[in-house]
Amino acid sequence: MATGADWMSAASFIGMAGTLYLTGFGGLAFILGWTGGYCLVALFLAPYLRKFGQFTIPDFLGARYEGNLPRLLGIIAAILCSFTYVVAQIYGVGIITARLSGLAFEIGIFVGLAGILVCSFLGGMRAVTWTQVAQYIILIIAYLVPVIWLSVKQTGVPVPQAIYGYQLQKVTEAEKKLRDDPKEKEVIAVFRAQADALADKLKDVPAALAADKEAGQKKVADLKAANAPAAELAAAEKALAAIPADAEAAKKAWTAAKAGAEARAKPLAGMPPHAQVFSGDPNGDAAAQKTYNESRRNFLALIFCLMVGTAALPHILMRYYTTPSVKEARQSVGWSLFFIFLLYFTAPALAVLVKYEVFTGLVGMPFDQLPDWIAAWNAVDPALLSVSDVNKDGIFQLGEMKIGGDIIVLATPAIGGLPFVISGMVAAGGLAAALSTADGLLLTIANALSHDLYYKMIDPNAPTARRVAISKALLLVVALLAALVAAQKPADILFLVSAAFSFAAAAFFPALVLGIFWKRANKWGASLGMIAGLGITFYYMATTQPWLRSVFGVTSPVADNIWWGIQPISAGLFGVPIGFAVIIIVSLLTPAPGRETQELVEHVRYPNLKLAPMKP
Repeated sequence: MATGADWMSAASFIGMAGTLYLTGFGGLAFILGWTGGYCLVALFLAPYLRKFGQFTIPDFLGARYEGNLPRLLGIIAAILCSFTYVVAQIYGVGIITARLSGLAFEIGIFVGLAGILVCSFLGGMRAVTWTQVAQYIILIIAYLVPVIWLSVKQTGVPVPQAIYGYQLQKVTEAEKKLRDDPKEKEVIAVFRAQADALADKLKDVPAALAADKEAGQKKVADLKAANAPAAELAAAEKALAAIPADAEAAKKAWTAAKAGAEARAKPLAGMPPHAQVFSGDPNGDAAAQKTYNESRRNFLALIFCLMVGTAALPHILMRYYTTPSVKEARQSVGWSLFFIFLLYFTAPALAVLVKYEVFTGLVGMPFDQLPDWIAAWNAVDPALLSVSDVNKDGIFQLGEMKIGGDIIVLATPAIGGLPFVISGMVAAGGLAAALSTADGLLLTIANALSHDLYYKMIDPNAPTARRVAISKALLLVVALLAALVAAQKPADILFLVSAAFSFAAAAFFPALVLGIFWKRANKWGASLGMIAGLGITFYYMATTQPWLRSVFGVTSPVADNIWWGIQPISAGLFGVPIGFAVIIIVSLLTPAPGRETQELVEHVRYPNLKLAPMKP
């Protein structure tokens, strides 16, 4: 259960069903990748790492590859992927805290962080483990109750996993009606006109900006001269203040607004049909075939990165060092998979049931009768949910709502009309998911710094009390840094988590697998392989992911940096094979590991083999 809670983060609890809601079939890549990854853990890593008998992944790298260089690289990689992952958890905590408390999102992050630190500070691995058991029980009940309730409400059957296929048929029929609805087409036409107008402005930004400022100033002056109502004048002044200050800011704002309008100038608010397997058409024109091939390629690439990343995440692998024996490590993986399965088997059903509720219950409702949850979530963050009467007919159309995947699960009880106490339960489950994973990640980062770096490399004679004090101090610093990054909203929860998987896959998987199954892998091969794999993965993300491009000042067109149409979320696809290739080639070109190290590998793989005593 602790592994399940460690694993089922805010991405699994909050983000995954939302992604399935927004992308349909394409979102199944997350379920297939994350679940399949545990098969790799059970077959290739968990039992052997448990038999090795150390405490952390850098410990294994340092001992197996004979030196502190592989250990140091392992520390850097563990901190990078764990830090990226923990930013996503704190971002999820901020969303929930802001919704429940009414605080601003940025303040909600630090309030939620206090809860994480309480769990992490008051104990070590054993305390966090039992905390996570309790958190798992909370999150799985919170996830299942509203889905079962919705299933009973819509179908009369309390087994949503078995019945949601029938609801998917109804969703598909509703999608056909919405695509042909004249009112929906009106909304699409409005967004298309907005995109065209913004495209015209971008042709000559300084002139368009000057015209906008002149028009805004004139409107304010006219309203003042006419003694217009205060509300009308305030709205005009607000619109004037919102005009970008200079041409550079205008270009950036208008480009983003144009992209947003183009995304919404599509049927079904830009969502693909839920049951459509891949985008595009394999039998269509060249553009449709290209779209289809890229969609399929990205689906498979994402599954690969998530599977391999799962098998290499330090905070997950560290969990199997706490099992009493190698046999129990295997059993633990099996039970972990069962407890994870309970949630993952339910997520597709939740997405379909919520979509049916929105399509049949919300669409067509008068704006003045919209439920309270829409205004409540809009107050938390308009980027997560915003609604506006685009075609001015007073009736809600699907295209008039912009919704982020990160609130689908949290809003499910309200969308389905369930009692508010269920909303509170789901929020508690989301907090439990984020807190439990954040505990494990912060523990991994603190261990990497205090145990692997300070104790193993800087001061091997440090007393236990000093090591614990340093661990707690570093944990606090890392948590505050992660909260500061999360407050910048660098990306949605699912992207941040998936980026962590690509980092872990590229940095650790080749070195761990070859370290266990190939005696010839040596220090220089592993070190250069980790640098090459992680380096190419980070480079690809930095040149293709919008927030990272802005951080590193990358100005070249995104299309020029995309390789074979692969999205940045799957950057590990390039890092993993390069890591394997570099480790194998460099190891063959440099001296083999010592006899003791090779015997250690034999001992880890073959339990009946007698191991010669190692030198002190």
